[in-house]
Formats: sequence, C-alpha cells, structure tokens
Amino acid sequence: MLGRSALREPAQIEGELDRHWDRLHQGLGYYKPPSSSSAGKVKEKKNVAQPLKDFGFRISKLLNLDEQQSVQLLQCYLQEDYRGTRDSLKVVLTDERQSQGLLLKIADYYYEERMCLLRCVLLLLTYFQDERHPYRTEYSNCVNKLEKDLVSSYQSQFENLFKAEAPTWETHGNLMTERQVSRWFMQCLREQSLLLEIIFLYYAYFEMSPSDLLNFTKMFKEQGFGLRQTNRHLVDKNMDALVDRIGYLSSLILVEGMDIDFLHKCALEDCPEQHQFSGAPDMDQLLLTFGDIPHHGPVLLSWVLLRHTLRPDESNPVIRRIGNTALQLGVFQYLSSMLKGLGVSGNNCTASTAKMCIYGLLSFVITSFEEESLQGSHLIDAACEVLSAPSLAEVFWEMPNRGLGMILDSAAGMFPHKIGPLLQLLTALVSNKLTVKKVYNFLDKMSFYTQVYKHKPIDIISKDDETLWRRQAPKLLYPLGSGQANLWMPQGVLGQVMIAGEQGYMVRWDYSYSAWTLFTCEVEMLLHVVSTADVLAHCTRVKPILDLVHKIISTDWTVSDCLLPLTSRIYMLLQRLTSVINPPVDVIASCVNCLSVLAARMPGKVWSSLHHTGFLPFTSNPLTNMAQCISAEGMKAGNYGNLLVQIEQPRGEYAVTIAFLRLITTLVKGQLGNTQSKGLIPCVLLVLKEMLPTYHKWRYNTNGVRERIGCYILELIHAILNLSPEGENQGSTPTLQSLCIYSLANTEAGQAVVNIMAVGVDTIDVVLAAQPSSCGSEGPGQILIQTVKLAFSVTNNVIRLKPPSDAVSPLEQALTQHGGHGSNLVVVLAKYIYHKHDPALPRLAIQLLKRLATVAPMSVYACLGNDAAAIRDAFLARLQSKTEDMRIKVMILEFLTVAVETQPGLIELFLNLEVKDGNEGSKEFLVGEWSCLHVVLELIDSKQQGKYWCPPLLHRAALAFLLALWQDRRDSAISVLRTKERFWENLTTPLFGTLTPPSDTTEPCVLEACAFVMKIIGLEIYYVVSGSLEQSLKDGLQKFSNARRYDYWSQYVKSLVCHVAETEEEGICCFPETQMLISAWRMLLILSTTHADVMHLTEDSTKLKLFMDVLDGTKAALTTPTSVPCLRLGSMMATLLLILLKPWRRCLGSSAPDILSPLSLILESVLQADQQMMERTKAKIFSALISVLQIQGLNGGDISQLPQLLLSVCETVKDEALALIDNTRHMSQTGDLLEQEDSMETDCPRGLQKDQRDGVCVLALHLTKELCRSDEDGEHWVLVMRKVPVLPSVLSAVEISLRCKHNLFFTEAALHLLLTLARTPQGAAAVAGAGVIQTICLPLLSVYEVSSNGTSQSFSRKSQDSACWPGVYRLCMSLMESLLKTLRYNFINEALDFVGVHQERILQCLNAVRTVQSLSCLDEADHTVGFLLQLSSFCKEWQFHLPNLLRDVQATKRCSTITCRLRSESFYYFKSDEEDAVITKCAFSVQSKNGEALPAGTRTQRPPQTLNKDAAAASSSGGGEREEAEQKALLAVQCSLLKILSKTLATLQHFTPDCCQILLDQCMDLAEYRTLFVLSFTTPAFDPDVAPSFGTLLATINVALGTLSEVGCGMPQRSASINQKFKNDDLLLLIFRWRRGRSRPL
Repeated sequence: MLGRSALREPAQIEGELDRHWDRLHQGLGYYKPPSSSSAGKVKEKKNVAQPLKDFGFRISKLLNLDEQQSVQLLQCYLQEDYRGTRDSLKVVLTDERQSQGLLLKIADYYYEERMCLLRCVLLLLTYFQDERHPYRTEYSNCVNKLEKDLVSSYQSQFENLFKAEAPTWETHGNLMTERQVSRWFMQCLREQSLLLEIIFLYYAYFEMSPSDLLNFTKMFKEQGFGLRQTNRHLVDKNMDALVDRIGYLSSLILVEGMDIDFLHKCALEDCPEQHQFSGAPDMDQLLLTFGDIPHHGPVLLSWVLLRHTLRPDESNPVIRRIGNTALQLGVFQYLSSMLKGLGVSGNNCTASTAKMCIYGLLSFVITSFEEESLQGSHLIDAACEVLSAPSLAEVFWEMPNRGLGMILDSAAGMFPHKIGPLLQLLTALVSNKLTVKKVYNFLDKMSFYTQVYKHKPIDIISKDDETLWRRQAPKLLYPLGSGQANLWMPQGVLGQVMIAGEQGYMVRWDYSYSAWTLFTCEVEMLLHVVSTADVLAHCTRVKPILDLVHKIISTDWTVSDCLLPLTSRIYMLLQRLTSVINPPVDVIASCVNCLSVLAARMPGKVWSSLHHTGFLPFTSNPLTNMAQCISAEGMKAGNYGNLLVQIEQPRGEYAVTIAFLRLITTLVKGQLGNTQSKGLIPCVLLVLKEMLPTYHKWRYNTNGVRERIGCYILELIHAILNLSPEGENQGSTPTLQSLCIYSLANTEAGQAVVNIMAVGVDTIDVVLAAQPSSCGSEGPGQILIQTVKLAFSVTNNVIRLKPPSDAVSPLEQALTQHGGHGSNLVVVLAKYIYHKHDPALPRLAIQLLKRLATVAPMSVYACLGNDAAAIRDAFLARLQSKTEDMRIKVMILEFLTVAVETQPGLIELFLNLEVKDGNEGSKEFLVGEWSCLHVVLELIDSKQQGKYWCPPLLHRAALAFLLALWQDRRDSAISVLRTKERFWENLTTPLFGTLTPPSDTTEPCVLEACAFVMKIIGLEIYYVVSGSLEQSLKDGLQKFSNARRYDYWSQYVKSLVCHVAETEEEGICCFPETQMLISAWRMLLILSTTHADVMHLTEDSTKLKLFMDVLDGTKAALTTPTSVPCLRLGSMMATLLLILLKPWRRCLGSSAPDILSPLSLILESVLQADQQMMERTKAKIFSALISVLQIQGLNGGDISQLPQLLLSVCETVKDEALALIDNTRHMSQTGDLLEQEDSMETDCPRGLQKDQRDGVCVLALHLTKELCRSDEDGEHWVLVMRKVPVLPSVLSAVEISLRCKHNLFFTEAALHLLLTLARTPQGAAAVAGAGVIQTICLPLLSVYEVSSNGTSQSFSRKSQDSACWPGVYRLCMSLMESLLKTLRYNFINEALDFVGVHQERILQCLNAVRTVQSLSCLDEADHTVGFLLQLSSFCKEWQFHLPNLLRDVQATKRCSTITCRLRSESFYYFKSDEEDAVITKCAFSVQSKNGEALPAGTRTQRPPQTLNKDAAAASSSGGGEREEAEQKALLAVQCSLLKILSKTLATLQHFTPDCCQILLDQCMDLAEYRTLFVLSFTTPAFDPDVAPSFGTLLATINVALGTLSEVGCGMPQRSASINQKFKNDDLLLLIFRWRRGRSRPL
C-alpha cells in the first residue's frame, strides 16, 4: 500500500485491497481465541508436519490465539522472518530452550502483524480523500466498503483491550513471565492508541451522531482517558507517552465529534438549528463530573461553545462553571502539549488533522469570548502550534480579521513593547511564498508603536484625564543607532494611554513605521550592549527576530535582498556574542541557522564574511601535507570549539552544534573555490577528530539529539565524499575529500563509522517497535535508519576513492577481520537483509558487501560462518518474492555477479549444485533446491517478460549474472544451464525484439540486456567446439540469420552511433550502455569472421551491408567529434572496421572505391581533432586505408581521392618525422637511449611512443607508400611533395635514427617508401635529389660497425622478416640497387661512394655464403649481389674509382661453392646434429614468414637411432611432421642459393668479353680482364681455394636441369615452393649463354 513493493499499478493495489477487505474490516477481531473445533481441524491436516502442529498448539496457548491461525502464523513467520535454515528448524523445534526463544520471536512477530493490520486501515483513512495520492480512487472505494460499521467494530475492540485481564503463567504457560506480561501490556496500549487514531481520522471525515458522542464520552470517562486501565498497575515510565497519547486521542475524538467548525459556521450564518446536536440529549450532568484530569479541558471547552451557541439562554451558570473548570485545567497549555506530543505535521496526517480540529476550536473560542478572560500567553503558544500546519497558515491569511486573527491584532497592539508574541505568531504563519509576502508587508507597514514609561516624560502634552498624549519634540527611539539603523518619532504624534497608574504608563503611539527597520535597530542595540548586564534582556528580543528571518529566507529566498540590513549584521553579532563570558547559546544557534540558509545561495560570500569572525575553527600555519592536517598542528578550535567544550557539553544541549554541522554541510555542497575549501579543512578536521569518535559519549538532556548529531556528521562527510572533481583541487596539498578519506581509513573516525554500521538489524527493529506509529519520518527509528544508511554510503565511497596501497588500512581491517561470534561486521551487514521497514537499508548494506567482495582480500563465505546458509535462504527468499522491491532484487543479483569472479566459495553456496546420482566422481550436476539459478532462469523466461515482477532492469541484472558465469568459466553451472529446456530460446529472446529508435527515450537497461546476450552467445561459440554446440543454440543462430537480424542489429547499432554523434552537444545520456552494446556487437562480428558457418553469416551481400554500416557509423562518430564519448565510440568502430577488412576482402573488392571515399573524409576529420586523444584512432584509419588501397590495387581502377589523401598523409608524415627528430635528439642528450650489446641481433626496443610497428608515424609512411604506388605516373605525388617537404623531413629523421641506432620501425617504413619511389624515374630523381646518399651512406655504418673487439660482427641467424637492423641494411642495399637501376649514370658516383664506404661488409657478406645458411644471411647476400649486378654494368667507372674492391669482388663472386653446396648430398640428408639444427632454424624462419607455426612434432634434434620398434611406431606421426618441416626449410635455403647463383652469373657476364670477341678481335687487350674460369672440365671440388673452371659451369647446368626435372616429376610440394620463389627458366638461360663460351682462355 505504500508503493514500496513490486505491486505499483492502481489495478494491482485495488486487487490486493479487495482480496483482504474482510480482514481490514474485522481489524483485530480477525484474530480468534482458541477453540476445540479449530484444534481438531489442525490435527486433521495432512499437509502440515506433526512438529509444526505441536509447535502451533504451543503458540496458541502463549498468545491465546486460534489453533489454525497459530499454525498459519508459524508458517508465515518461517517464510518471512525466520533467521535459520530448514535443517536448523528441526533442531530448534526439538530443543526446549531454543524453542522457547523461537516462541518469543513469534510472539513479537504476531504483535507486529496486529499493528500492521491497523496501520493499513489508518493509511486508507489518511489518503482516501487526498487528490495528490496515486491510489486515492482505490483507497476511497475500499473506505466506502469499510465505512458501514467500522467504528462500532473498532470501538468494541478498544473496550475489550482496556478491559482485558493481564495474562498469567497459569493461563498462558510458563513463558508468560513478568517481562512478557509487560510486553503484552505495551502492545495493548499501542493497539489502543492506534484504534483511537483510526476512529479520530474516521470522524474527521464522517459525522458523529449524538448517541455516539454520549457513548464515547461515557466510555472515555470510565477508562479515565487512558489513565484508568484495568492493568494500570503494569504501567511503567516507558509507557507514559503511550498513555498520554491515548488521552490526547480520546479528547480529540470528543472535540471532533462535536463538529465545532460546522458549529462556528452555523453561528456566523445564524442557523444553529442545522447543527446535528441542536436537539441532542443534555450531557451537562455528565460533563459536570469532569475536571479531575487535564484531558478533560478541550472537551469541556468545546461543550461550552456548543451549549452557548445552540441554547444560549439555558443553563448559563452550568456553562460558566464548565468553562471555568476548563480554564482551571490549563486547557490552552494542554492543547500546546497535546499538539507537540502528537508529532510534527508534514506527512503525519493525525497531527495535521488534530491541528485543523483545534484551529476551529480556538477560532470559535476567541470569537465568542473576551480575550482578557482567556489565558493570553498559553493561548498564543497553542495558536502557534496550530498554525505550524502549512495549510492552516494559508487559511488564516484568507480571513486575517476573524478567529485567530484577533490574537494577531492583539499582539500587534503590544508591539514593540512585547516583541515576542507577535513574532512568534508571524513565524508560525510563514508556510509558503504567498504567506511570506503577507508577513513581510504586515511588518513593513506597522501603524502603532507601544511603549511603557515608569514616569511621564517632560516632552509630552496630555489631556486632563491622561488618556491621550502628544509628543512635543521628535524622538530618537534608539539612541545608540545611527543612519538607517534608527527610528525617529516625529513631533505631534498622538499616543493613547492604555494603562496608567503607580506602576507606570503604557502608551500606544499612532506612528507608522517599518518593523524591519526596528529589527535592525534592535540588533544594532544588542551589538552595543553585548558586554553589559542588559545583554540577556536584549537577546530575548533579538532571538524571535532571527527566528523569523530564518523562516522567511528559508521559505522564499527572493526576500533576502530586502533583509540585507539585518542579515549583514549577523556576522558581527556572531563574533560579539561568542566572545562573551556566558554566551547566549540559543541566539548564537539562531544566527548560525540564518547563515546556513544564506550559504545555500551564496556560499562564497558567507564564507568570506564568516571567516573573519573567529567563530569557525582555523589554522595559523599553511597546510602543506596530510600528516600536518591529521596532527592538527597549528589549528585552533575557534569560538565554536570553545563553546562546544565549555558550554554545550556540560549542559547537554547542542543547538549550536547542530546549526554548525548544517552550516558546514551547506558550505561544502556549495562547491566553494579551492582556497575557500581549504579553509574548511580545520572545521572538518574538528568534526573528524573531536566529534565523530566521541559524540555518543557526550551528555544529553533530550532523547534523540545524539542520533540527530550522528546523522548530521555523516551527512557532512557524505557531501564531501560526493564532491565533483571540479570542486576539489587535485594538487599536492590535502583537499577536503582526501582528508576525509585518510581520516576514515586510518584514524578512530573510521572505527566510529564501523560502530554505527554494527548497530545491527535487531536493534533497529527494537527502536522501531518502541516508537509511536505516527512518528512519520522524524521518529528515532527513522533517524537511526538514516544514520546507518549514511554510514554504509560513506564507507562504500571511502573504499571506492581510497588511493591504492599495499598496506591494509585500519578501516579495511575492521571491515574484514574474522572476529568471534557477533563481532564479525560482514555477518552484521549481511543480516540487514532481514530488515523490512526501509528497502534502502538492506540495499545499501548489500552494495557495501559487493564493494568488499570486490576489493577486500577475504572470503565473504568464511566470514558468514554458520550463518551462511540461513543468510543465503534470506537472500533467495527476497529474490524469489513476487512483491519484493525491485531495487533490492537488482542489488542482490549485482552482488552475486561480482561474487562469481571474486568469491568462489560464496557463489558455490548460492549456485547450490548437486552431483547427479550422488556419484562424487561424476561431472554431471543438478540444480539444488536452494539455488539462485531457479530465480535467474525464471527471470529470463520469455513468457514472464513484461510482468510486474520482472521489469527490464531486473531482467538485465539476471543476464549480467549469467554473463559473469560464462566469463569466469563456471563450467559446472554452465553445463547445467546450457542443457536446460528452452534456455537458449529464452536467452536469445531480446535479440529478436524491436527496440524503440535511439532518438526516442530508450531504457538503457534494454541495451545492456541485449549486449549481455550477445556476449554470452559469443563466449559460448568461442569456447565450445562448433560440433558440440547445443542444437537449440544452433537453431537459434539459424533463426537469427533467417530473420535478417544481422541486418537489423547492424542498422540499429549504426543509428545508435549516429544518434550519439548528433546529440553530443545536448549531453549524451546512457553512454555506458550504448558503448556496451556496440562492444558486444563488435565481438559477434569478429567471431563471425572465423565461425561464419556456425553463425550463418556467409552471404557476401550481408557482409557488405554490415561492413558499410560499420563504416557509416565510424564516419558519423569521427567526422564531427567534439566529445570524448564520441571519439571513444569512433575508435571502437574503427577497430572493428580494420578487423573486418582482411577476412572480408573478397566480398569488399568491388566496393573499394565506395569505401575509400568515407575513409578519406574520416581521415581528414581525425587529423584535425585533438592529436593526443586521436593517436590510436589515426593509426587504425591509416591501417584501414592501406588495406583498402591494397584491395583496390588488386582490382585496378583510379582513386579519385588520391590528391587529397596524399596531401593529408604527407602533412602527417612531415609532422611526425619532425616530432621524432626532436624526441630522438632529446633522448640522446639525456642518455635515455638503450645500449644494445649485439645490435645486429637485437630488435629495437619499443621504448618511444612514436616508434611502434603500429604507430601513426610508421603507418603514415606505409600509407604514403601505397598511395605513391597507386600513382604510378607520379601525376599527383610529385606536386604534393613539392608543396610539402616530406622527403627532407623523412631523410633527416632516418639519418638521426641510423646514427643513434633508434626508431627501427620508422627507419624500415621510411626505406620502404623510398624504395617504392625509386622504382620510377621521377621518384628516383626526387629521392636522389633530396640527398639520400648523404643521409644513408655514413650513418649506416653504425648499424653493424659497433663491435667490442673491433671486428665486423657475424651475421644474424634470425628470420629476414623480423624487424632488425640487419634488415635496415638490406633495405638500404635494395634502395641503392633500385636507384642505380633507374637513374643509371646519374647515380653512379653516389653508388660508388656507397660501395666504397661499405666494401668491407660487402666482401664479408659474399664470403659468408660458404659457411652460413641462415635465411637472413642468404637474404643479405641476395641483396648485395643484386646491387653489384647493377653496378657491374659500370665496370670501367668501378675499375677507375675502386680497382681493389673490383678485384676482390671478382675473386669472391664464384659459383663453385654454391654449386658444390647445391650438389652436396649432405645438404639433402641431415647427418650431423649441427646441420640439423641449422636447417630446423631455417624452417622456423620460413614458417614464420608464411604466417604459420611449426608443427608440434617438430624437434630440433634427430632422435637416436637405437629406438626400439614400438617407440619408432609411436613417434611415426611426429617424425612425419618433422620431416615435412625439414623439407620446407631445405627448399627455402636451396631457393635462396639459386637466386644468389643466378645473380652471380649475371654479374660475371659484365666482367668478361664475349668468347667470339676474344677469338676474333686481335686488337683486344686481354690484360685488362681478370681470369674468371680455367679451361678444365673436371667435376668441381668443394675446396674454395681451387679455381673455378668450365667443369664448374657444367655442374651448375646439371643442378639447374636437376631442379627442372624435379619440377616436372612427382614432387608437388617441392616444385610449388621452387616455382614460388624462383623462376628456373631465367637460371637456365644464363647457363646456356655461358655455354656459348663467354669465358677467357688460360
């Protein structure tokens, strides 16, 4: 009925009311006494266990309750409130001692059930006519049903209660001890009070008949208005409040029954006969017996009004006698006490209705009788209590001259002589902005000024009878004031003398003035007399002023400007009053309260003014570090601190402390600047060090103040911990937030918060049970709950915000320590699940448990100990309940979701999986009875979606829990779930729904739910072998594909990204959920690239559609990015784009131009955005463009975006190169470059951010290379490179990189770009013209010349494809070859310079081919021979410049060694371990180049020959794989040797003239040629010292022919490899050209 459950629709509320209407109607009569028939029915029940029946009989005897209802009560208790397990219940029922404790708990449960039944009726009567209440119609219909005989039934129940005999142990059993009897009587009084409250509210809406009034009057007289209870001997002091409440309500029922409001109306309209009591029987004689107790006062006063109005001529003496009795009873003082005792109004309907009732009574009394005959001061107090109801203040101002308005006029007539009464009334009359204007204007236009004189002043002229005075001269009313802070009474003002005599004169001057000016004068006067004896008298005049100002500015801030003369003086007043010896605490509290309201609107101004008053704590030293703050070094407590210690703590009154805490909290929430926030540190430190740890030990005079102070302290800390980062300076000095976090984590302040959390659910239940039912939100129970909730939130925030540290803080120790029974805080937190009054309390407790389970190094399961199973059952009971508050269910599921990963023991407890058939070795599981999986499966059931108990948020939480199981690979739970019937169908249901467009209001949790489902499916496909997937999941994926859901979700994700991009300026809502959905969709698409068959994503058209949607989404997110969320989404989409490009390139081939256009736009936008944020995104876009350009290149076609792309990318290359130069120089100067012991063997470390294989700089170079390759004729890139100095920048960066031997990836990429350019004449000319030889030639020495012993380093045996500096050297060699080949004579000098510088390395490389067969060494030899091949065309220039080198090269470039190696049988059959290792290493290189991995069976050493047959058979499969790997490695080495051989032969062609020319040209000078081959046709020897001959050439021919024969015969693997790596035809042509005789004779 309160709307706190899952039932919140009006129809649901109406259904519940209809279902339980009869119980509400019967009230406490629903519970029957025991009977033999009921006992017989219980015995006959077959579905109730015998132990429960027996225990039900014991309950029946103890509570005097019907046996059937007793068993029903037991069952309800076990389901709702029992704090044990089913197994523990069996033990409890058989153990006498434990069963007695259970009986008493059930008794408490029963009492609370009776109270709740009555509270339901009270709630109906409270709101059934409230138009603002959402269930008004339903409540009204129910009240109409109840109305008929509700009162008579409840009245009889009330009589039964106050006449009931107290239970005894003889009648109710041994458990009915004195304590239980007292507990029973307390319950009896509570029920009486609640019944009277219901009757009172009923008669507030319905008319009471005269006979009912008579009956109630007799009944209350008999009962003595609660004081003459049958069991009054049982009343103790704890019950006094309840007894008084019964008296108040009894009196109110009789007053309300007389209907004074209607009586007043009849009197005004002169039609008293219309009143229902006009012909009523006389109750005079009955009421004449009243007068012995205060509760009679209002009844007598009301009867006087009734009789005086209806029959004014009859029984005047009786009326006068009854009226005098009422006054003698202090009726107005009683009314004030009664209204205070009923509680504050607001949500308390009883208090508000009582004030309405008394308002009518007081209005009629004042209208009917002379004010002088009434008790003036008490009357004003009662009027103020009445007018505190907000609605009544408005009613008053509608007719300010009637009723209570007469009191206001009277108080105004005594102003300012008596300043208190008028301001007290006006303060009560301020309730909203309209009433503020009324009060302000009333005081602004005062027309009387009342003064008291002991003697007649000399400047006065009066009449003879002294009734009228006239002022002869103007009078300064406040002699110490000046300027605006004063009042002048002008000459000639008349004054009426009200009282004259020996005691003095009271004169009311006819003088118009503003009371606000007078108030300013009063405050100014107090400032002047603050150090004199008059201070207390002036304080009593100023306090009502301050209270009125506080009420006004609290209600309507706009009036504060008009009150500036007053509010501006509060600071000085505070400073002066707190400095005196005996400060007036109440006035100081009022000052601080006013400042709190002002601080809410202008915190900076209030702080700066207050800072100079000395009131707040302050520091004399600047705060520099946390240790100084915590030690409180140099900090002063200020005037407030002195006041707290010297005045408030000894007295036990804390008005200033409460006001101080409110003020500091307001200032903190006001987000002060950094400097001002630091000024608050001493204040907060005082709270943390001196107040929070000790406030519970202070002396208190009033109940509830201690709890209120604790609540205010925690509210302050909570506000600090929730400060936004903008409000906190993140410098090195401590901030408010860091101070709070450190103090709570490491000092006793944290222990104080822990103590508050450790209050426990039992204590809270006791406090709630003890308070009156209508305390509303201000009762002690509610304040305690609020304090504990704040403690939860504060602790949660401290743990969340605490800086990570290896040391465990005292707070964390206190939270996680394993103590003895009852001292473990984790158990206390978990037991808050039993709390039912406020759903937020268990929710926050679970939230803190979730935080602890995440960060604390502990097992929650171990902490729970023996209570674990019971607490689990309580959690599951609330999770399973259809009516439970949805937010608690969500929090429980979130807690379990976290526990899946961090709390294995706890999650196993909640999963409650049982081994099938009881076989412990089995891996098949069943879901246990107490498993959370039952609830989760029910929540995801597609048939339950949309029902009230399964809202989308709860569905999302259940899916999050399932996802956690899959992510954490909880195989036991997953195996049970995946085989459940309809599990996959239910799980995938959200993916087949249609979501509202992103532009409409979308529930974020729906997006998350879909994301979780996608992730679960993705994980299942990824982890489970395709053939092992459940058939239902396969069917679901097939259905997903057939229903075109790939298209739908692709389109939806695209529209979601576009919507985020469009609304980023308005503020992006539900961004985390959007990001989660996009991430999940991305994972599904990535999986589809490798599991297309399982996911049924095989159609090229669908793939193209999905890819284009991803591209459009990327474009939307990145083309106009202004916010971080947009850029983040764009980066995610760009990653997906890049991943999909490679596997889907076949279906994207024809659409490459359509892809390039958006990518170009994206690139332009990305390059203009914030570079630091876009670094990774730029790299992804560059990579995507490279891939698309490669696809485009395969398919051919022009690129329309080429010019713009070139310009953008070249600009990036230039900027990145320059930045790289700066970084490298800086690092070389600071000595940060890493020393590399073996630079030829070691890759460049990825130390620099700029130099990464996938960095922006490197990828930009590769993209430039691809663009230049696409622009074959140089139409565009030449123009761009003239405009943008790309080549100079790149070459400069390459030069410094080579010198420093740094930036390996950049250097490689730059050389690849130069190599691409060098293949065209224009490009080669540009590269050469840019000074490439100066850049590379000398710096390249540092790549291989750094040697510890001064010798050139050996060749690397690592793969030629891995990034390494030898690879850079090879690229430089290729670049020289390409430039020389393209530019010919224009580059010969530079080429010769390069050869001259690196001749030693060249010769070493050529010689190394004889001994080293690593592919990297052979690759370098291949590049070297290729360069020499181009250089050999210029033999004369070479001979002229470098004759020695030419000679050495000619001597080295022989083919005999290569040929012998190719023919050597040892190269085909691995007979030595050393060669075996070499070949296997080559195999690794080849495999890694091809992107493959070596088979698992490959071994680096040949197995011993002595293996037995069984072992040989067992290893046959592994041997086959090893042989295959060796074969591949052999082919790779052989192919490299063949390539080197072919280039060697081609080079040697240029070193000798044609054979015919030798024979025929007699003029030829043979001396200028060296001998290359000797005239011998013997088989060549393997010895390198033997000169090569024609036999060598013949052997070479045979090797080539042998290779050709292998290509032609049945060795497909070898022939395929050879054909891929080398064209045998070229080699054969070279051989046959040599056979024609190109050699020189001996």
